[in-house]
Order: sequence, then C-alpha cells, then structure tokens
Amino acid sequence: MYFCHEKADTQLINEQEVNREKQRQFDQRYLEMARIWAQNSYCQRRQVGALVVKEGMIISDGYNGTPSGFENVCEDENNITKTYVLHAEANAITKLARSNNNSEGATIYITASPCIECSKLIIQSGIRRVVYGEKYRLTDGIELLERAGIEVVYLGEE
Repeated sequence: MYFCHEKADTQLINEQEVNREKQRQFDQRYLEMARIWAQNSYCQRRQVGALVVKEGMIISDGYNGTPSGFENVCEDENNITKTYVLHAEANAITKLARSNNNSEGATIYITASPCIECSKLIIQSGIRRVVYGEKYRLTDGIELLERAGIEVVYLGEE
C-alpha cells in the first residue's frame, strides 16, 4: 500500500530521471553542433568549436583561429601553433562581449577541454556549466572550473 507521499516521491524521482535524460540528449546535440562548427577553423593541427547556450538558445559561437584581420594561417612553417591564435572558447566569449547578450548562467559546449586561460574567462563570464567532448593532456583548466563551483560534464569516450 502506497502512502500519498511515497507515490509523490516516486513520481518526483521518475520526473528527475526524465529531465536528466532530456538534458543529456540536449548536451549531446549541442556538442555535436560544436563539432560541426569547429570545421570552420583554418587550424591544421586541431580544430576546436564552442557554443554558448542560454535558456535553450545559442547566444554565441566560436572556433579556434587567428584574430580578425589576420591571415587565416594558425601554424608556422614548423607546424607550431602561432602564439596569437585564439581558442574557440575565447572567441565565443569575446563575441558575446560585443553583443547585447550576456552569459550569466549559460552553458558552454566545447569540443575539447578548456585550458587554464579559457577557464578563467569562463568563470569571469558567469557561465555555470561546461560540457566538453575531448580530454586534453593538461587538466588544470578543468580543475580550476571545478574549484569555482562550475558544473563540468565530460561527454567523450573513456
């Protein structure tokens, strides 16, 4: 025999599971869109994409590449990434700074885990969730985000 509160508790748990599954599906789809957006990058060594999503809307996007007005060549003659190449996250966040949108409470979807410098930008921009698809050899960016209380979700293969 169910008591009224037991039935309500069961319904709440089922509803939470459904919501988690919906969020996981959205996360996977937005991450796939970030992968497609990464294909716009002229970088040869690695193409990275980022999308900033707030309240179900994409409010900014970015991919790694050179600053506006520079040649679209990311690597030097030795195939080393030029020092002035911007990361996808930095491009997406700075694009937001030039718009009427703000990223307070948003989620950023990135094809690769953020570096320490991009993690600082993410924290300062008010983004509350980071979803990424590939692990990078350095983990200091992820560790900083977690220390700041930002939800970090890895959706890649182990």
